[in-house]
Amino acid sequence: MNELPFPFRVGVSGTGFIARGFIAASRGRNDFRITAVLTRRPPVSVEGIPQELLVRTEEELADHCDLIVECSGDVLHATKVVDEAFRAGLPVVTMNSEFHVTTGSWFTGRGMLTEAEGDQSGSLAALAEEVTAMGFKPLVYGNTKRYMNLHPSPEEMEFWAAKQGISLDQVTAFTDGTKVHIEQALVANGLNAGMAIGGLAGPRTETLRQATDVLAEHAYAAGGPIADYAITPECPGGIFIAATHDSIHASALSYFKMGPGPVYIIQRPHHLCYLEMAKTIRRVATEKRPLLNNGSNPGISVAALAKRDLKPGDRIARGLGSFAVRGKCVSTRDHLGHLPIGLLQNAVVRRKVKAGDIMDLDDVELPESLALTAWREIESRVRAASLNPAPLLSDLLAGS
Repeated sequence: MNELPFPFRVGVSGTGFIARGFIAASRGRNDFRITAVLTRRPPVSVEGIPQELLVRTEEELADHCDLIVECSGDVLHATKVVDEAFRAGLPVVTMNSEFHVTTGSWFTGRGMLTEAEGDQSGSLAALAEEVTAMGFKPLVYGNTKRYMNLHPSPEEMEFWAAKQGISLDQVTAFTDGTKVHIEQALVANGLNAGMAIGGLAGPRTETLRQATDVLAEHAYAAGGPIADYAITPECPGGIFIAATHDSIHASALSYFKMGPGPVYIIQRPHHLCYLEMAKTIRRVATEKRPLLNNGSNPGISVAALAKRDLKPGDRIARGLGSFAVRGKCVSTRDHLGHLPIGLLQNAVVRRKVKAGDIMDLDDVELPESLALTAWREIESRVRAASLNPAPLLSDLLAGS
């Protein structure tokens, strides 16, 4: 990655809530400036963004910037944007965890790619850096929600979409758990964590301490740190890390109001989305270090799970935020052939699928796309690794 000039030019992919907020928050900065915004909408319909910034192709976007921010929320589109950015030698900062857990691993080693602080996954990665720098050993990388409904009605979601000023797809994915599964899959893959045996636990508790106690037991059972979430009225929309520390510091940590241990909670009660993205952009520009990505061989994927019975000929316009499917974390190795929910666009169901079933790629017809090609290569990589696992340290020592 080449040294970026100051002020450097930033191109934005997306014109939705995050993109508009980020562009507005970037006005008057002296370290970077917005020089192009990629939109797929008719330019005259785009509100809140100066018309002179709008471009219509990935190539135009790359030609007008030194760094790209991808926040379209669309996996197929983001895959093309990142591919073009890397062809042009540009670093990419995203607010698009959906992209990372679907095709992000395909780009590993090709260029600078990172999720931004501000989304809960990026904020957890930033908090993890602070926590481990203080000597804590994470057990749980935690996300929090106040409410979840696995089967919300269209009428409910239309009401909340209008009330909150975000898209119907987004509010539905937030409500039915798809988004939190995506965020925690990215956290697990990027921070070398796993998940609870059987999948994310997501306990419903009155307090964060109660949730932490439950999730710490899941981590012990799994044999290492996990990424998970809690549904609790305490700290809704925030993040936390449950961690241990050397017992010699127990009395000091108690004095520091951290409690008796041995599991301590370090929490942040908010994440401020687009207002925090600039921190990661500066990190990439000046330190040339990613904050969080999905790794080259992702252990966890987010599969499409049928919310209702599906029959041949049913059409699914978009999996993320659908009333037909939702996302669920699965072991990539144990579910080879599954259908990642991020790939599910403009699909036609091929065969019967029962409500509650994890869907396979063969269950649907998908249009060919760069994202689909990328996923096939990622899965081939995972398949090869599962057939030829790395030797255990004990085996290496025994043979020495």
